[in-house]
Amino acid sequence: MLTETTVADIRILIMPLPEFAMLPFGGFLDKLRFTADEADYSRQRYCTWQILGLEAGSIKSSSGIDIQVQATPAEIHCADFDYLVVFGGRNAQATQSLAPRYKNILRKAAGHGVQLVCIDNACFLLAACGLLNGHKVALHWRHEAEFRFSFPRIEVVSGQMYCFDGGRISCAGGMAAIDLAIEMLARACGRSRALKGLADMLVDEARSSSHQLRSLDTEAATSRHTGRAIALMHNLLSASKTTDELAGMVGISRRQLDRQFLSEHGMTAKNYWNELRLQHVQWRLLNSGHSLAVIADEAGIADVSYLGKIFRKRFGMSPALFRKALPGMPSDL
Repeated sequence: MLTETTVADIRILIMPLPEFAMLPFGGFLDKLRFTADEADYSRQRYCTWQILGLEAGSIKSSSGIDIQVQATPAEIHCADFDYLVVFGGRNAQATQSLAPRYKNILRKAAGHGVQLVCIDNACFLLAACGLLNGHKVALHWRHEAEFRFSFPRIEVVSGQMYCFDGGRISCAGGMAAIDLAIEMLARACGRSRALKGLADMLVDEARSSSHQLRSLDTEAATSRHTGRAIALMHNLLSASKTTDELAGMVGISRRQLDRQFLSEHGMTAKNYWNELRLQHVQWRLLNSGHSLAVIADEAGIADVSYLGKIFRKRFGMSPALFRKALPGMPSDL
C-alpha cells in the first residue's frame, strides 16, 4: 500500500473476464509488481492495482485457476484510476456476448476519463459496447478475420503487438501483455522504472508495438519474398485476391513466387494459401459456435458447399461431423 508521502504514478483496475488466459494476465501483473517498489517486496508504491469483478467472489481462468475479486463496481470510484485493463475470455463469441452485463461499468469508466485497455479477445467486448468506434485496434492474429467480419467499420492494425489510440489501448495478448505493461509504465513512471525486473522475469528486452513475430511462420528459414507473402496471406485471408495479385504486392512474378514456395514449403503459393484458409476454418470450428457460412466468409470462401467438400478432403470428415465430435460445441452448421 502507499505511504503518506508516496503518490502512485499509475493506478490500474484489472478486470479479467470469465475464461481469461493466465499467460497475459500473469505477465502483465508481475510486470506491475516489479515496477511498483524500489526492491522486490511487492509493495504497491509507484503503481497500484485492484482486481475488479462484477460481483464478489472469484473469476475462473481458461486453465481452471480462480482469481479472487478485490472490488466490485459499487465499491470503487472510477475517477480514482487511470486505466481499466480488461482481459478477454477464451472464446471471442462468448466474450462479445457479455456486452449487456459489462456495458455500464465500461462506459462509466470511459466517462470519467479512464483509459480502456483491451487485451486478447477483450476487444470484442469493447467493440460490442460501442467503445471502439473511431479507434484502431490490435489483436491476436488468429482473431483478425473474425473481428473484421463482426466489426467491419473498426480499423484493425495488422502485425502489431499493441496499439495506443487516444483513450483506447489494445493488445494481442500472450507475452505481448508484458511489452504493453512496460510501455504503459514507461509513460507514467519513466523508462528506467518500467524496465525494472525484466532480468528477473528472464525477459531479454522490451519489444516495440511493431515487433515482427518470427514464430508466426512455421518455417524459420523462409526467404524474404516468401515471408512477406505469408504475412500478406494472413492479413488478406478473407479478401478476394488472386495469387497473381499477391505476387505483384510482393514485387515478383507469380512463377517466381511459386518457385520459392515449392522450394521452401513443397507446394505452390495458391495451395499454401488454401491450406492457411482450411487451418483457419478448423481452428474456428474448434473455438467458436459461429455457423459455417460465417466462417467461410472469414476465410474468403464464398461457396459453403465447396468449403464442405475441400474440408472433408483435407481432414477426413465434414465440418458438421468435426464439430459434433467436440464436447460442448453446437453441431448445427
